[in-house]
Order: sequence, then C-alpha cells, then structure tokens
Amino acid sequence: MSHANARLAPAGRLIMVQRVQSGRAVAKVAAEMGISRTTAWRWWRRFREEGPAGLIDRSSIAKSHPSQTGPCLETRVRIMRHLTRRGPVFIAGKLGMQASTVGRVLRRHHAPLLRETDPVTGTVIRELTASHPVR
Repeated sequence: MSHANARLAPAGRLIMVQRVQSGRAVAKVAAEMGISRTTAWRWWRRFREEGPAGLIDRSSIAKSHPSQTGPCLETRVRIMRHLTRRGPVFIAGKLGMQASTVGRVLRRHHAPLLRETDPVTGTVIRELTASHPVR
C-alpha cells in the first residue's frame, strides 16, 4: 500500500510507464502526472529491470543490519539473563556491553520484564494488560 502522500499508486505507476513506453519523454510524463523527474525515472528504471513487479511497493526495512549484535553475543545475553535473573545494567557490566544494547536484545527475543517474573523461579507471574503498550 502506498503511503498517504504518494502521488502514484501502483496503477498510476503503470499508466506512467505505458506513456513512457509509447515514446513520450519521461520529463513530460512526470510533469503531466505531478511527480518529479527523479521519481519518474526511478519508476521507469525499476519497470525496465523488473517488469510490472517493479511497480509494487517495497518494504522500507533495511536489507542488512551490519551493526546488529552478533548471534553469539545475543546468546550470551540470553543465558546470562536466564542464569542471573538480573537486568540489562548488570548483564551489560558483566559482558562489557551497553545496557541499551542488552535491553534491545532482550526485547528482540521477547524476554519478559523482571517485574513480570517471579524472582526465585523466573516464571512469568503477571500478564500484560491492555493498558500496557505492546513491546
């Protein structure tokens, strides 16, 4: 689905591409459709490279996350959390990481907050209610 301010939905992009295919200048078609030449060239290039599939909206999520914590270190964080039942600040100090990084790793793996668990056994004793934001 196109974002709210998009000038062209996939159907409009197809119309634009058909006009360019008929021999009209990309800049003229862009002006007629109320989009920039850069945007028109981008859609035209994607159509030439990928065909009609290139006109479909793509996810804006990055294809790679080179600075994301490695799986080995994430496993160490999860094991430390399970064994010590301590928070991100303690775990970060022991592993030589930032507490915010440890917190992100725990959230990514859906580790319950310490206040929601039994301090002795580590089992979840409180469920999230509707008033709590979804993590």
